[in-house]
Amino acid sequence: MHSGGEPQNTLYAHRKPLAVVRCGSVEDVQAGLERAARQGIPVAARSGGHSYAGYSWPDGGLVLDLGGLSHVRVDGRRATIGAGARMYDVYEALGAAGQALPAGSCRTVGIAGLALGGGISVISRRYGLTCDHLVQARIVTPDGVLRTASDESEPDLFWALKGGGGGNFGVVTEFTFHTDPAPDLVVFGLDYPDGTTADVLDAWQDWIADAPDELWTSLRVDSGSPSVPSVRGTYAGTAKDLHRLLDRMPRGAREVEEMTYLQAMRHYAGPAETGEPYVASSRMLHSPVPGSKVAALVDGQPPCMIQFDSFGGVVGRVAPDATAFPHRDATASAQVYVHLGDLTEARARALLAGLRDGLGAGTTGYVNYIDPEMPDWPAAYYGRNLKRLKEVADRYDPDRVLAFEQGL
Repeated sequence: MHSGGEPQNTLYAHRKPLAVVRCGSVEDVQAGLERAARQGIPVAARSGGHSYAGYSWPDGGLVLDLGGLSHVRVDGRRATIGAGARMYDVYEALGAAGQALPAGSCRTVGIAGLALGGGISVISRRYGLTCDHLVQARIVTPDGVLRTASDESEPDLFWALKGGGGGNFGVVTEFTFHTDPAPDLVVFGLDYPDGTTADVLDAWQDWIADAPDELWTSLRVDSGSPSVPSVRGTYAGTAKDLHRLLDRMPRGAREVEEMTYLQAMRHYAGPAETGEPYVASSRMLHSPVPGSKVAALVDGQPPCMIQFDSFGGVVGRVAPDATAFPHRDATASAQVYVHLGDLTEARARALLAGLRDGLGAGTTGYVNYIDPEMPDWPAAYYGRNLKRLKEVADRYDPDRVLAFEQGL
């Protein structure tokens, strides 16, 4: 969220919530939910304000701003994190304690939305998703009751919170995660000439198919005439071993730098960002997409991009129904992003749909890249876990206090 308080996606900055409750305690959350339920008004929790569809900034609704619940306490291999904490502050506290948690890279993303949707990280192949590290959550359900969800207490709710999406079951006020000793990392980049998208993407997909767990990598294709590919990633090992792995990719401009975990997280966080208008969507890949197809989709288009993030490793060794996150057997995620710039919203959404569906990855998507026009979104985001998730939502929110356009 940038300083103005609007959503990070400024396409939705025109919306006017009825009120914003700045929550500094559990009691504030309970009072806000009670008022919303009593008056029948929409209610949304806001952690970092990065909902791609602006769902944390509802027109005529009540916003529960959790920014006052931003504590981060690290005690040995446990981290207790308030639901309003942003990623940059989380990493600073973890790094100071010599611990690591696989989580997002953007500095102002909130821990709550990230973890509740799954949580992809630049160290996920080695350490798993953010939700895989969740030990317990303190959550106010729509009946106003503060509950502790864990394997032992409210186990169905706890299962649902590990990848079932934000805003569906209650308002989490605090998370407890188990952490790992912070690894040293090697951060790398490969830059390629314009027009090499097809060859580089084909090679990258072959490369990640048998990559070691220690290697996480993403490939980004930016539009242009022709499009431009680039590869980024991290390696939890030595620079010497990484160079041998990089030699399997087409030759490009190579940058390799050894960093501590905290230095790497600061590197990915980048400078402070400002909001901008855009539309975005996603697909989850289960088989290679021909590089020539992607090049044809992006070449010559207005400013847009597709970013592929490698899955597999530890992420893929968890059963698809062990947590609510259903995409365990994916080979990669694909995030599709169109800058509005001079485009109308209708033109941008048409371009987005063409890119998304042109990938040919079936009815799949990642809920943290939520798209208000995603076809058959319940199946896309939740797959085989949809039925159980709906049962949990019906049990804890029978009166649909937390209802929103793409809520369960």
